[in-house]
This record gives sequence, structure tokens and C-alpha cells, in this order.
Amino acid sequence: MENITQQGRPLVMAILNLTPDSFSDGGVLYRGDKIDLDTVLHRAQGLIDEGADLLDIGGESTRPGADQVVLSAELDRVLPVLEALRSRFDIPLSVDTSSPELMAEAVSRGAAMLNDVRALSRVGALEAAAASSLPICLMHSLGEPQVMQDNPQYRDVVAEVIGFLRRRISACEKAGISRSRLVLDPGFGFGKTLEQNIALFRALPALVAEGLPVMVGVSRKSMIGAILNKPVEQRVYGSAALAVLAAQAGAAVLRVHDVAATVDSLKMLEAIQP
Repeated sequence: MENITQQGRPLVMAILNLTPDSFSDGGVLYRGDKIDLDTVLHRAQGLIDEGADLLDIGGESTRPGADQVVLSAELDRVLPVLEALRSRFDIPLSVDTSSPELMAEAVSRGAAMLNDVRALSRVGALEAAAASSLPICLMHSLGEPQVMQDNPQYRDVVAEVIGFLRRRISACEKAGISRSRLVLDPGFGFGKTLEQNIALFRALPALVAEGLPVMVGVSRKSMIGAILNKPVEQRVYGSAALAVLAAQAGAAVLRVHDVAATVDSLKMLEAIQP
């Protein structure tokens, strides 16, 4: 992970949702009302076999309208899975959380990256991240998941997202987190309309020009559904197309559900582009 800016193609981050209510795959790793570790391990092996470079595990759904999960539930979902994956697989593990308590526990249990949709804005999150040496992804969002899609307003979505991320970079540096540890995510679908998402996607080269690795997470999202008029389970091809376009724009990490389709698409791009 320390060479995140040096790879020849974007890293493929596979999504492993440990939630019962995520928009695309909530509950698929459960047996009854509990996470089934055998199912998790089987799914992780499949993602690795398909070519994933790292796995992103999270215990809080951040889909539009999702309720905030209590800390104890998030810890109970993530930590046993993190430990099981670490003992079984030699692949970097990212933990998707905004909770400083989980950040600290994840670091102590061998996580390779922290991925925060709230850009370390919760009390104690900057300090927890600074106490580690891990890469950290800072994502832009407009409001909490419960209300973020309630008529999001921007004067200039690109300028405002970049401005927000610059301010969070500055906050990180003041907290002792070096720029070399940071990854930026414009937060597609997190408080953005279809038109705003499209404007942000077209502006990816401007975000890449900020000089830090950029992560793009558009896999199966509503912007694809709106353009194609397809339900979640039929958005694989649209997701793969956007992955190729993001790679061409300079994205360093692609956060995806459909690893095999993404990896194949990137291989074709790598073979054809000069």
C-alpha cells in the first residue's frame, strides 16, 4: 500500500460489506441475523481469485437514507472478520469506518488502510488516524446518509468538492498526518444529483492534478441506474465502463463490487492504450 501511486494501473479494491442493509449486497454474508464467517471467507477467496488487489470491509451502511449504526454493532461486525481475513489471506485489508474507536482497533489488528466517508471529521478520528502509519482515504460527502440526497445544492460542485478535500488535507497535516499517506475520493452519490455526479466525473483529471492518489467508487451506483434505467443487479457493464474511464482520467484506486469485470476491462485498456 505504500506504493499506491507507483502501480502501472489502478488498484482494484473489492467491496466486502458486513452490513444487512447496504444498497447492493446488504445481508449476503449473513446467516439469519449474524455474519457467517465461512461465507465471508468464501466470498473473499472469490474476490482474490478474480484479481482484487485489496479488500475493503465495512460495518456501517452509508447508502442514502441509511440509519447510523451504533458503535458496538460496528465493532462486532468488523473486528472478527478482520481477524479472520488476516489469518487466512495475504492481501491488504482496508477498513471502511468513521469511528475512531474502530480505527484504533483495526490498526492494532493489522489493517492496511483506513477509508473514511466522513474524511476524519468525527471527534477523535484525526487523532486515531495520526496514531497509525496507514494510508487514509478522505471522501467528500454532503451531510449524513439519512439526509444527504435531500436536494443537495452547490454553486460549483467541482470547486466545492476540491475545496473541501483541500481543507481536510490541511487538517490532516496539522494533526501530524503527512500528505504522502492520503488518498482522495470525490464521493460519487454522497449528496450529489445525477448532473453533479457527471460533472465531478468529467472533472476527475482536475482532482488527480491535486497531486494525491484518487479513489473512485461508482460501482453499481444510482447514477448508472439513472443513465441506463437498470436495477442494481444489472449495472455491471455500466460500472466497468466507468472504471475504464476513471483509469484513463488517472484514478489510482477503483472501489468495486464486480472484480472480474473490472480487472478484464483494465487489462484491455492496458493492452490497447499507448
